[in-house]
Amino acid sequence: MKLPRSNKNSGGEAEKQAAHWLTQQGLEVVARNFRCRQGEIDLIMQDGNTLVFTEVRWRSYRSHGGALASVDHHKQRRLILAAQHYLARHPQYHDRPCRFDVLGMEPDNNDTVRYQWIQNAFYSE
Repeated sequence: MKLPRSNKNSGGEAEKQAAHWLTQQGLEVVARNFRCRQGEIDLIMQDGNTLVFTEVRWRSYRSHGGALASVDHHKQRRLILAAQHYLARHPQYHDRPCRFDVLGMEPDNNDTVRYQWIQNAFYSE
């Protein structure tokens, strides 16, 4: 799939494409765009019995280290706080193992989307 280089909706389109791609990898969508005061989680997926909090990063260009490099310590902390809030609101997941994944999406030289999926990209403190 090709995504536009500059478009207000490219982030939302990237998240839709990411959910589809991750589903093809065997994960199931639990929730999309979970928001709370602590932050936002793009996708919450299920991989077997594991709950996967996924940050999707779309970059039109590879400058500044690309999509994966943009998930810095500050962003990780906000994702962790949002995940804790999600778990507090959804007690059915309390006993499940959890992980944080990052899915980077960038165009290759032919403007076709290239995926970089980092499982267990970081851990809760």
